[in-house]
Amino acid sequence: AAITSGGAIAETATYAVQLEPDNVTIGSLDEDFAIESNAGDIILLGTHSWKVRGVETGRVRVEDAGGAPPTVPFWLGEAPGRTPELSQLVGDLRAEIAALPPGEPSLRRLEAEAGLGPTAAQQAMAYVQASRDVLGGVPTTRHLIAERFFDDGGGMQLVIHAPFGAAVNKAWGMALRKRFCRGFDFELQASASDNGLALALSEQHSFPLETIFGYLNSEGVRDILEQAVLQAPIFQTRWRWTVGRALALLRFVSGRRLAPQLQRMRSEDLLAAAFPMQVGCQDNHGGEDLEIPNHPYVQETMRDCLHEFLDLDGLRAVLRGLESGAITISAIDTPAPSGLAAEILNVGPYGFLDDAPLEERRSRAVDLRTQAPTALPPGELDADAVAAVRAEAWPELRSADELHDLLLSVVWMPDAEIQTEWRPLLDQLRTAARVLDHRGGWVAAERWGIVTAAPPQPSASLAGDVWPGVEFPGAVLAPDEEAATRIVGGWMEILGPVLRDDLAHRLQMPPATIESALQALEGQGRVVRGAFGWCERGLLARIHRRMVRRLRAEIEPVSPGVFHRFLSRWQHVEPSTRLHGLAGLQAVLEQLQGFEAAAGAWESALLPARVANYEPALLDQLCLSGEFGWARITPTSGARVNPSRNSPITFFRRADMAWLLPAAGWQAEGDGRSLSAEADYVLQVLARRGASFFAELCGPGVVKSQVEDGLWELVAAGRATADGFDNLRAFLDPKRRAGQGHGSQSRPRHSPGRWALLRLEDAAAFESRGEADLARADLAERQARLWLRRYGVIFKALLARESSAVSWYEVLLACRRLEARGEIRGGRFVSGFAGEQYALPHAVEALRAVRRLGTVTYENDTLAASDPLRLDGILLPAPETWIKA
Repeated sequence: AAITSGGAIAETATYAVQLEPDNVTIGSLDEDFAIESNAGDIILLGTHSWKVRGVETGRVRVEDAGGAPPTVPFWLGEAPGRTPELSQLVGDLRAEIAALPPGEPSLRRLEAEAGLGPTAAQQAMAYVQASRDVLGGVPTTRHLIAERFFDDGGGMQLVIHAPFGAAVNKAWGMALRKRFCRGFDFELQASASDNGLALALSEQHSFPLETIFGYLNSEGVRDILEQAVLQAPIFQTRWRWTVGRALALLRFVSGRRLAPQLQRMRSEDLLAAAFPMQVGCQDNHGGEDLEIPNHPYVQETMRDCLHEFLDLDGLRAVLRGLESGAITISAIDTPAPSGLAAEILNVGPYGFLDDAPLEERRSRAVDLRTQAPTALPPGELDADAVAAVRAEAWPELRSADELHDLLLSVVWMPDAEIQTEWRPLLDQLRTAARVLDHRGGWVAAERWGIVTAAPPQPSASLAGDVWPGVEFPGAVLAPDEEAATRIVGGWMEILGPVLRDDLAHRLQMPPATIESALQALEGQGRVVRGAFGWCERGLLARIHRRMVRRLRAEIEPVSPGVFHRFLSRWQHVEPSTRLHGLAGLQAVLEQLQGFEAAAGAWESALLPARVANYEPALLDQLCLSGEFGWARITPTSGARVNPSRNSPITFFRRADMAWLLPAAGWQAEGDGRSLSAEADYVLQVLARRGASFFAELCGPGVVKSQVEDGLWELVAAGRATADGFDNLRAFLDPKRRAGQGHGSQSRPRHSPGRWALLRLEDAAAFESRGEADLARADLAERQARLWLRRYGVIFKALLARESSAVSWYEVLLACRRLEARGEIRGGRFVSGFAGEQYALPHAVEALRAVRRLGTVTYENDTLAASDPLRLDGILLPAPETWIKA
């Protein structure tokens, strides 16, 4: 309900919902929904679906629908639109965001000045600037943009981006709808919101797009808006409220409340008495404007409609701004709707300006999912799509009859347009007297009367003056304007987008004649003009569909083969994408951290495959600096381990140990794992002394080889690590363990780095936050980010070789939260795999780029068995036997 000027709250009835056969009231429905419901409909009330058995006065009888899919009840009411002051601020904010240069400083400024969080600022900036790139600007209260595009049903949608608020836009939309009704004799669908209005155009509606802003003027808009209001349901609703406030409509009769439907009937009777033409048969008025009587109730109702429900004064101010040039305009044809158009097209029933129900809205034929970015300037057509449609539209003639049909369509063809392979066909038609030459071109005999007023004369090559079966018009001929329109119309069906002067040169006609013919065709709805020039409507729709299909192809899922090549580039395995130097090695370790591979495979296969000219000294530098560490972080079975080159280890940033070890399920010391005497000795020394050099572990009477065996066993069991990787390298190299290789080039048997137990000083960091599920949620989110950094795109099947104590379900919930915050994208990125898929935004763009490169075949021996890209049986065909590390 809305508060009216009289200070009373308008009444709307509700219907009680009673469950049969118990006659228990379980809720209520809005009167409009109840009246429109039929027996057998399935409605949703609360969280349960009910089947309507009947609608009676004041109640709806229902029964349990057994979980059948329902429709959703609605409640109707008015809400105030956005104020002019707020609308101006919204437009100014859009303009400021659109003008921000891309980059982190702009995001920080947006966060500080607009009070947005990091994710919201990033979303707002991407939303506005992506729409700016499509529209060539952003709409404000001082600059309006008209956007036109084809929908999937072949019709056209026109969106006027005008952020003036719902009251102004509804008034504008209703007046435009009435103007179209009178100008094109067609009742179009329209809707409006705070940010603009949408008009669903038909094939009859073809006009210069920028002229839409001149269809109304500030002086005559009141008259046309009044006539539009009289035919809208809002007039009768406001009339009932008016007579109710004036106490002219009885609410109680004989001490009993009058039913709402009876009040509605009596209000209609009062309207028939005060304004009979409004409820009379429109056929008896010849389509003329209804004269509004000077009745106080009628005038009050019209005032409420024009100044409360609508904003006539605001609309007049906008039209005056357009007329004076204070408000600038731009118009653009786009292959797919911009992001700003989505909100206007998706407006709810409260924004409809006609009586078409939701399921019959033409705007539902618009695919709003296709909003992929395009590199084309605003309003331009894709050259490849234009060329393809032109090739399809241009005729391929195989017989003389097909050439004759073409001449019937284009009416007149210049001789220069006759292709070499058509000459024999043309000679056949000339011999059969089915074509005539006229002013340097050719005309089908049946079209002679269109292009000339003189009777046809046989050419010199014809043997005779009589052409059997062909009749030629005599005195009654088509005028020159109609002839030009027929010729231009025929050529537009096969040419595609063309400029006026180019068409005039091609058809050897004056440009003024071509312009007149094109305007006549535009009035018939056959051609459309835009930044591309002129184009036949059907061909333009085909061009836009091709452009949209190209955009859709960019977001369609790729094959597993393409995705595997993407991964090879994402993880820098493809030779052209390998990284270099210390910074490159650091990026690779950050990407692979948490993935356990054979200890001997890291420097022999994994790192050299990703870092060009890999040097072991680079890894030592990163480890000895304290930035990266290495260890086994997944738990073992509990039995004694046998260390070898295939013992799994991983690298990790030491700053991430606090969450990475719990996420991997690492077991703290004291878990009861059996150790050898040598390993237990070293464990006790390290626990007592802390980080120690190898020489410090070798006490009196202790054999060095036993310390080595103990350390190696602790490493394989996930209990010990070292400062540098050379400590482990000494165990992996048999010659160094044996003390072989003397001389200046030999490396020492043991590295000077210290050995230490793998500890998690803040092992309870996540548990001490309070709620355990909150700790698990934080852990799952970090695990999701880790896998996204490693693969770019993640789904359950891809992570089969990953080991984690965090379940896929927990990661899935974390991904949903990240998607809701706009940090990652959900969708179908790789075909052939079930379940949800998520990706980093820049990974999606990289995946599209790889799609154009195609697939590349890798032999099994090009990747180590421990490599995370060894996805045999997942993305690549499975070998007969799985190669294990």
